[in-house]
Amino acid sequence: MDAQGIDRSLARIAHAILEKYGGVQDVAIIGVRTRGVFLAKRLRDIMTLVENREIPLGVLDITLYRDDLTKMRKKPLMAKTEIPFSIDGKRLMLIDDVLFTGRTVRAAMDALIDFGRPRSIGLAVLVDRGHRELPIHADFVGLRIPSTFEDDVVVRLSEYDGVDEVIVMKTSKVKKR
Repeated sequence: MDAQGIDRSLARIAHAILEKYGGVQDVAIIGVRTRGVFLAKRLRDIMTLVENREIPLGVLDITLYRDDLTKMRKKPLMAKTEIPFSIDGKRLMLIDDVLFTGRTVRAAMDALIDFGRPRSIGLAVLVDRGHRELPIHADFVGLRIPSTFEDDVVVRLSEYDGVDEVIVMKTSKVKKR
């Protein structure tokens, strides 16, 4: 997927969210660090333009909620969670770049519950590559990519990587399931 494909996917997702919720009343967007934050900002900008109404935006770091934290070789880098509004009663849209096993989303939901009791949590991802290990699915998907465990699905965004693209690369090692 190139930059135009990413833009089209985000526009489609933004309009689908607005259609599902009938606007932005009580909707807030939460981006999962790192690239989910940039996608969340882009989605928020599209939705704000369409609805002519500001939408709350939060940033979520899930590092301490990961289920593989004790298995990591390196010390994990903590980033800041920034949710400058109450999530109580809100219809949250969780935004991430790639949905794979579902473990990141599970960690994100655990983290969000520590901040309050949202009315609902939806999920939008740029890429769904399959291979779920948990019963989690995205409500809104930009692109579904058939992949293997040996593939790396790489999302690059201009705000972080200098270019907008999604690529699939074969790795030389076999990933554990």
